[in-house]
Amino acid sequence: MNFLSARRPPPKTDVLQGTLDMLVLKTLQLEPMHGWGIAQRILQISGEVLRVEQGSLYPALHRLEMQGFITAEWGISENNRRARYYRLRPAGRKRLAAESEGWERVSGAIARVMAAGNP
Repeated sequence: MNFLSARRPPPKTDVLQGTLDMLVLKTLQLEPMHGWGIAQRILQISGEVLRVEQGSLYPALHRLEMQGFITAEWGISENNRRARYYRLRPAGRKRLAAESEGWERVSGAIARVMAAGNP
């Protein structure tokens, strides 16, 4: 999957399917923002490890909007340009809660496997 890329170092890693949607929903939980802002926020919060490519972000935003998880409206960005601002809908909050629970379960299981046999 090539929707996220890692800056060097650390090396690029594959991300589980569905992770981009979860990251977008989580980012929009903080506040409504435009696409470039979403990508920048994910990069910032991840400690500059996760870079969301535009070619993956905008299809994900469109998909989430079509599924009713987010809504979009035109607004003016910080640099005085028109931009679509995305906002989390109640259905998106529910989806985020379910995705977060699943992520915690899977990442915990992976951590247990990776720790097996370590002193």
